Amino acid sequence: MYDCTANYIGGEWVASSGGTLHDIVNPATEQPIGKVSFGTAEDVDRAVREARAAFPEYSQWTVEQRRDLLARIIEAYKARYDDLGAAITAEMGAPAGFALKAQVGSGLGHLKAALAALETFEFEESIGRSKVLKEPIGVCGLITPWNWPINQISCKVAPALAAGCTMVLKPSEIAPANAKILAEILHAAGVPAGVFNLVQGDGPGVGAAMSAHPDIDMMSFTGSTRAGILVARAAAETVKRVAQELGGKSANIILESAPLEEAVVSGVRNLVSNSGQSCNAPTRMLVPVGRYEEAVRIAAAAADRTVVGDPLAAGTHIGPVVSAAQFEKIQALIRKGIEEGARVAAGGPGKPAGLETGYYVRPTVFRDVDNDMTIAREEIFGPVLCMIPYATVDEAVSVANDTIYGLSGYVYAGSTEEAMAVARRLRTGMVHLNGAPNDNQAPFGGYRQSGNGREWGVYGIEDFLEIKAVMGGA
Repeated sequence: MYDCTANYIGGEWVASSGGTLHDIVNPATEQPIGKVSFGTAEDVDRAVREARAAFPEYSQWTVEQRRDLLARIIEAYKARYDDLGAAITAEMGAPAGFALKAQVGSGLGHLKAALAALETFEFEESIGRSKVLKEPIGVCGLITPWNWPINQISCKVAPALAAGCTMVLKPSEIAPANAKILAEILHAAGVPAGVFNLVQGDGPGVGAAMSAHPDIDMMSFTGSTRAGILVARAAAETVKRVAQELGGKSANIILESAPLEEAVVSGVRNLVSNSGQSCNAPTRMLVPVGRYEEAVRIAAAAADRTVVGDPLAAGTHIGPVVSAAQFEKIQALIRKGIEEGARVAAGGPGKPAGLETGYYVRPTVFRDVDNDMTIAREEIFGPVLCMIPYATVDEAVSVANDTIYGLSGYVYAGSTEEAMAVARRLRTGMVHLNGAPNDNQAPFGGYRQSGNGREWGVYGIEDFLEIKAVMGGA
């Protein structure tokens, strides 16, 4: 059982000042696996005071000192690798192998990327007759989601530490155990008291208090666009910086020259990975009209081959979605798609056969989708693919860009050059060419309602810095 009833503040585990206890639920069994305390504004105050007190000293650490600290954290992280994987499988349903390789592995990747970035990062430069200094912004509030929990925590904590900032983290109340383990890792690595603080809780109780707190200099938020708007509104009163990584409805354009089966199967596998619970998932597949029927058959077959089941069982491709609420949201959108005229080519409403217990969703492929349908406009956050035919590349680009979001895009073509030409026309913060995976040294973030700011590598560090011009200092 996971005990997440204490907060890590000022280098110590302390009880909440009056937070309420809630179950941590395993989405595969629907049974409690521990308790989490929802903290209070008083807990946030205490954590911010400790972070503020630690900032003057930690902000003056040399780059070499911060590099040494990150190196120690990496070693301590490796020692708890299995513990992190087990927690993520239990609290959000990721299959055990995927939890270790992809989920825990991505967290380690961000720590390594921040360390590598510090090898060459220039915190000072001369421009004209002035010296320009890049200095830590101060106390940072970090709010992270449940879908890639340790990934999102690490890609904020690592660059904030690298920049010289102190911080208060509020992880998802749905998946709090991995965050507790990370706090133990940071403590074991010798992170100074007050530099990193953890307050467990929900958005209304902890997130809102952090966003509005006058002594927090920056908010870094990952989650839904709806919640991101609330964070920005609360932060506006104190004119603090807000970096946001929000929702997406990414298009996957398969060009006429692409190897069709390879491209479609790659797109389906990318979509259903993590049970479709990725903000950058390629949820809209755009296919030339002349190859549409063949593409639908390939996609349906790939979805049907996806093994849905117990996250602890060998051979499972995807586990459950994270909660009953998430399951019901996905089911409602699948029904909405059918009501609006899209046709089910694979999957559909309800749970897979034999999986009555657990929040399991059938990998679903919709054909005959119009880009104005609800399922093509809203982020479903489940293993649901919308297949849309197009007549010309101009039409495909227009449909891809016809969204309030702009997080990621995908292009599959017969050559990198052809794919790149289309990528330049997409209004998204990222584009994957011909199945290329994520690169944790490249910037991660989006256009429009997918957020602002960039995470990962050098760009992640820059998000946590202020710029100071010293005239005559060059």
